[in-house]
Amino acid sequence: MSGHSKWATIKRKKSVTDAARGRVFTRLIKEISIAAKHGGGDPAGNPRLRTAILAAKGANMPADNIDRAIKKGTGELEGVHYEEITYEGYGPSGVAILVDTVTDNKNRTAAELRNIFTKHGGNMGSQGCVAWMFAPKGLITVEAGKTDEDTLMSVALDAGAEDIKSDDGAFEVVTPPGAFEAVKKALEESKIPTASAELTKIPQNTVKMDASHAATMLKLMDAVEDFEDTQKVYANFDIPAEVLAKLEAGK
Repeated sequence: MSGHSKWATIKRKKSVTDAARGRVFTRLIKEISIAAKHGGGDPAGNPRLRTAILAAKGANMPADNIDRAIKKGTGELEGVHYEEITYEGYGPSGVAILVDTVTDNKNRTAAELRNIFTKHGGNMGSQGCVAWMFAPKGLITVEAGKTDEDTLMSVALDAGAEDIKSDDGAFEVVTPPGAFEAVKKALEESKIPTASAELTKIPQNTVKMDASHAATMLKLMDAVEDFEDTQKVYANFDIPAEVLAKLEAGK
């Protein structure tokens, strides 16, 4: 899980600019609308919508925005017709990349993503070329200072988690998709606060990168992450801590 973990760690360290906050709101609104469209507007019976609403509240999104996004998804309010498309490709050193998008124009999205990949040393691939390398999982992050590892393991594993790892000041709790809600609820009931909780895709193997390729890889990830139609990005790169430290020192 190094690729996902490494990118998540890097993103946690980045400063949140107004532009970045705006992109977060846009993505959350799209996710809420899509979740409501496919599973209905009642979060009690729609786990995906419930998770999206919690993420929106965690980002301090106004309740009115959340309500409008739900109603656009269910058709109660007129809105843009979005569709979900996952694109696949390769980065430097053959790193596998998955990009989940929500778009109202798939031709435009494909063309712009292809341009981003090419510009940053990667290339788009055909459907299915790298998806097999990733497994759907639940991922819950807990700051290390909020609990001890033994307590976290006891609560999470009893609730159905399959793995717990320590990564740069945080614990990462990995769950099967079907156990995600149960584990998250168990942590809440045990008063263990979570920094983030999401359904994600975790690589089954990783590509270790040297300093030159790592710098290019991170620029590609930044560019894909900043693309307006991107919802989530997954990759299987592994940047050693010492290489990452040199890159950060050289900024």
